[in-house]
Amino acid sequence: MIFTVRRLATAVIFCTFVIFLLWFVPDAIKPTAPEPGERERDEQWVNSSPYWFDRQMCRWLGLCGIQHLRWDAPALPGPDGDDGRDLKLELMKLFALGWSTGRVYTGRSGATRWESAPVDLKRDEFTTAKIMNEVPDYVLAHAPLVHLYSGENFWPSDIAEHIEHMVPYKGDARLNTSVDLEHLAKLNAENATIFLTSEVNVESRPGWLHNRVGQPVPFDDDDNDDGRTTPDPDSDDDQEKWGWRDHKRPPSGTTWWDADKEHPPHRIADPRYKGSGKPKRPFQKRGTRDGGQRPMVGEFMDSEMAHEYDHTNKPDHSGYSNGPAVLVLVDKGGGIVDAFWFFFYSYNLGQTVLNIRFGNHVGDWEHCMIRFENGQPRAMSLSQHAGGQAYAWEALEKKPQKNGKPDRPVIYSAVGSHAMYASPGMHPYVLPFKMLKDITDKGPLWDPALNNYAFWYDYEVNRREEKDDPLGKKERTSLTPAASNPHLPTSWFHFTGYWGDDTYPLADRRQWRLFGEYHYTTGPLGPKFKNLERKKVCQNERCTLLYSLEEGRKAKWYS
Repeated sequence: MIFTVRRLATAVIFCTFVIFLLWFVPDAIKPTAPEPGERERDEQWVNSSPYWFDRQMCRWLGLCGIQHLRWDAPALPGPDGDDGRDLKLELMKLFALGWSTGRVYTGRSGATRWESAPVDLKRDEFTTAKIMNEVPDYVLAHAPLVHLYSGENFWPSDIAEHIEHMVPYKGDARLNTSVDLEHLAKLNAENATIFLTSEVNVESRPGWLHNRVGQPVPFDDDDNDDGRTTPDPDSDDDQEKWGWRDHKRPPSGTTWWDADKEHPPHRIADPRYKGSGKPKRPFQKRGTRDGGQRPMVGEFMDSEMAHEYDHTNKPDHSGYSNGPAVLVLVDKGGGIVDAFWFFFYSYNLGQTVLNIRFGNHVGDWEHCMIRFENGQPRAMSLSQHAGGQAYAWEALEKKPQKNGKPDRPVIYSAVGSHAMYASPGMHPYVLPFKMLKDITDKGPLWDPALNNYAFWYDYEVNRREEKDDPLGKKERTSLTPAASNPHLPTSWFHFTGYWGDDTYPLADRRQWRLFGEYHYTTGPLGPKFKNLERKKVCQNERCTLLYSLEEGRKAKWYS
């Protein structure tokens, strides 16, 4: 009898401990604080399941939609997929059809294509009346080179191409309107959260989701004589060149690492820069093969350019991708200019834990930012999931350039998630024992300076406009196209909604959630909401500047 009671007590204690772990783990591993109203939204999400047992398992054990668990392959077999050797991929064809509640995937009849968006003559007169600032030469000379993962399935995309395949939703209701980059911000007038939602099931893996033509052309190798582009910690020269030596304070004689227009950098020592102290903005205009920047809106392309960029946009530049980067320049005053390089992908493929995938979402905005002081690069920040890291310029890997041009920084994009890192390899986060990790390697090298949409952004003008016109009835003027592409639309930048689907409900057969982590999450907000007006180099207020790649490997984006 006593033995039976002991066994029963042991079983009860064990079950209680397991339940406690299942309840505690989701909050313990979540690196970000909960948002206001999150509990209420979570309750609504759980209640979307039609099954009582599923709802109770979700509430009490954190095991949501376990009946939906399956292998989530990056690509389907076929001409646009991989070679199909994994037999599990064959099942994806069955799972990828019609698995959504509350949405009907249909074509958009009579929708206006973004290429034929009409020119707003009033806007054109206004912008041409303004002084179009060039992209400074120093920004392009120090532009990052991005190693995409060698086994990547989702390549850089053009936001103009992406938006063609999206329809706007307000909640579960599809809005009866077409979308284009010239008028995207008009959706803000709905005074509700808007999601640009894929018009087809993304698990059918349509070609635009992969954008395989966005894979960069192989880069001509013009390294130094020994062929190394990575630092050697045992080399005295590399310690000096790559920043392996510890620094007590960022270089330069000013507080450039914590500055904006209201808090200009102040002198802390004799400045190293000898000049007027003013940022040198009017520099030589950049160009492409035909001497001009490729426009977003096809109506502005002449016949020669239209022939130049055919339907495949097959590049012939070393490191060129047909998926344009978005360059947003922000003048912080006092000689400080932040150059934000945004990289867009139509799909974020989440990472796997025990062969179960988490974190997929439609649309993916990643970015890095280079801070310049009087034309000299000082530091770079890299976006990683809900946070990121920041490095002093001396710490970054560089690639030597020809013709006396300055060395350019080399960064790495993780497979699937496209999170940005300063070195190749494995980058574990959140979970112990390296169960959850990003992986980077020296895959195709992408040069975003060869193809980009360039803008200048004035956050002080934006503050005034949002204060005077909170509903956005008037045209925003805080974002101005650079002189190299003066006709680019800017409405898309001010869109306050999400660039991908909402989190799929628990009732959706594509969805599951284990220990607080979703299979499918919400698409991202646009570049305007990446803290462009930041004083510090980092995206978040907590900012630790790293002075070696080794420091970066030890640090975490959420620490």
